[in-house]
Amino acid sequence: MPLDPMPAWVLTRRRQIGERIRAARERADLTQIELGQRIGRDHRTIHRWEYAYRVPTLEDLLLLADAADVPLAELVR
Repeated sequence: MPLDPMPAWVLTRRRQIGERIRAARERADLTQIELGQRIGRDHRTIHRWEYAYRVPTLEDLLLLADAADVPLAELVR
């Protein structure tokens, strides 16, 4: 059962993961649209992850890491 409201540290980690997703995408020289096409997600979903409006699933994180050619740990460390 989710906590309501979410602890501040969780929100901070979500933002950090979003920033890492964005940095990995930019290093791979991909737009949000291109990354979304590679992993089968809409570019708006990529935007929501990068700005911590939504949380990617483990499956999504694996696809992101593969598409950006980075280790999964780099996205979630």
